Amino acid sequence: MFDGYDSCSEDTSSSSSSDESEEEVAPLPSSLPIIKNNGQVYTYPDGKSGMATCEMCGMVGVRDAFYSKTKRFCSVSCSRSYSSNSKKASILARLQVAGKPPTKKAKVLQKQPLVAKLAAYAQYQATLQNQAKTKAAVPVEGFSWGNYINSNSFTAAPVTCFKHAPMGTCWGDISEGVRVEVPNTDCSLPTKVFWIAGIVKLAGYNALLRYEGFENDSSLDFWCNVCGSDIHPVGWCATSGKPLVPPRTIQHKYTNWKAFLVKRLTGAKTLPPDFSQKVSESMQYPFKTSMRVEVVDKTHLCRTRVAVVESVIGGRLRLVYEESEDKTDDFWCHMYSPLIHHIGWSRSIGHRFKRSDITKKQDAHFDAPAHLFMKVKEVDTAGEWFKEGMKLEAIDPLNLSAICVATIRKVLADGYLMIGIDGSEAADGSDWFCYHATSPSIFPVGFCEINMIELTPPRGYAKLPFKWFDYLRETDSIAAPVKLFNKVEVPNHGFHVGMKLEAVDLMEPRLVCVATVTRIIHRLLRIHFDGWEDEYDQWVDCESPDLYPVGWCQLTGYQLQPPAPQSSRDNQSSSSKQKKKSKSQQYKGHKKMSSLQLKEELLDGEEYSFLQGASDQESNGSASYYIKQEP
Repeated sequence: MFDGYDSCSEDTSSSSSSDESEEEVAPLPSSLPIIKNNGQVYTYPDGKSGMATCEMCGMVGVRDAFYSKTKRFCSVSCSRSYSSNSKKASILARLQVAGKPPTKKAKVLQKQPLVAKLAAYAQYQATLQNQAKTKAAVPVEGFSWGNYINSNSFTAAPVTCFKHAPMGTCWGDISEGVRVEVPNTDCSLPTKVFWIAGIVKLAGYNALLRYEGFENDSSLDFWCNVCGSDIHPVGWCATSGKPLVPPRTIQHKYTNWKAFLVKRLTGAKTLPPDFSQKVSESMQYPFKTSMRVEVVDKTHLCRTRVAVVESVIGGRLRLVYEESEDKTDDFWCHMYSPLIHHIGWSRSIGHRFKRSDITKKQDAHFDAPAHLFMKVKEVDTAGEWFKEGMKLEAIDPLNLSAICVATIRKVLADGYLMIGIDGSEAADGSDWFCYHATSPSIFPVGFCEINMIELTPPRGYAKLPFKWFDYLRETDSIAAPVKLFNKVEVPNHGFHVGMKLEAVDLMEPRLVCVATVTRIIHRLLRIHFDGWEDEYDQWVDCESPDLYPVGWCQLTGYQLQPPAPQSSRDNQSSSSKQKKKSKSQQYKGHKKMSSLQLKEELLDGEEYSFLQGASDQESNGSASYYIKQEP
């Protein structure tokens, strides 16, 4: 592996010889000051020695960009030709110097006067410096996870917390201290060269890197995405023929960089050789554009509609409702979301369904195979089971920061339940929502009290503080038995309070925002959107597909919503409320519809229910993981 380090740039006076390896070097850009000479070493405009002559073809170029440690050849092909037939190679070089017809390579390099070439090189260097300044200038409205984490000493949730995200299940032991090969940006060469760097800090997919040889000097530390195309395991340059050149700032520290690297890298960890392949494979998604699915109707949560996959980004689907002619009526969700199902799902369980105005699907559209959708846990519904009218606690899908008093309004097939929030239901049930019996969003009576979470009482309920015992007696209702709720072991999810991540704003699910874990109750996480008020927090499950590691947006090309700027937070009390309320209208719009409007829809035949007999049902669990005692 260390043979690749022969390409390390050493002091220009070094004349030590070594066996030439056979790695390819990327072709030099045409703007390089390549010239022909008779072995003379020219200097850069600043007076430093920096040109070398290829002993094979006679071409002259920037010495540091030449092949191997000895800088005797401009490419691996010249090295091979020279070593296989040195006599023939020397003759060829002499013929070229004498003015004979140039080789194909020489034609590409083009002859130019020395002065012109040196001037071109000086201009090239100036262009590089200008580009570097431009890249370093971050716009005021821009957001950098690295700066955000460094300036506030934040900690990010590790990639292993997100099993649904790319590399979530095969991240391995990538941690601080792992060495990688990355582009060397502290270099004046016009070609792309690399150097070794170590991971100083990890934040999701992002890593703070420090070039090898800088020791405790953090002046050139930089952040990059570990899954990016410019990050490689140690040894990649050797096998790919890429030059390893130490950063200009520390070139003077050692005369034998190869020995330095051998010493520093012996026993060190690096990325697996197939790391980039695993990244690519983990970003292949089974859902394709033009697939048809059933998805919740964002204006009437009580029903589903047919939608077509318009695009797939990082496993997130942009679904356009089938009857939307201009394709603006859309809905975003992850492919593992419980809100999407295969065509025919509503009919199979007796869920309300909005029939499409399109009588025949377009030829290019096709139904998504049923096996692509997340499977829910099978439940035994043969004995004691949930019944209509039973009380429970549930996360309100229209106010995800609240866990509310709720009622089972209808029992569907296959363990699905229609649930309504007490005190805010429409008389026609248009705001009921569907949860599976194993959903992590429903809880037994007493869950909030036991876990010291504020329970939202029914709207208009005057007898406060709210007491379940009194409420059940007043409403002449019963609590859903604790044993019917999903008994799931709390996974070792790895989340801790204060960790940063990227999270979907489920009130406007096209947005992925900078967020923080502010509370953990078993497997339930409270997610706070940085820069927003606490009332817009969301309760989500630790395995929610709407949570992502830091750097996910950058990796997938999705747009990240930065925190609200500090200057606007003082005035957020009114403005942010208005903004968030406007966001939630895509869900809450159905509450504005009157009973008469919904009845008119029913009469028009746009909506109907598939009825299935499924009442004698029983749970396969005997207790709940989050209940410490019977309520």
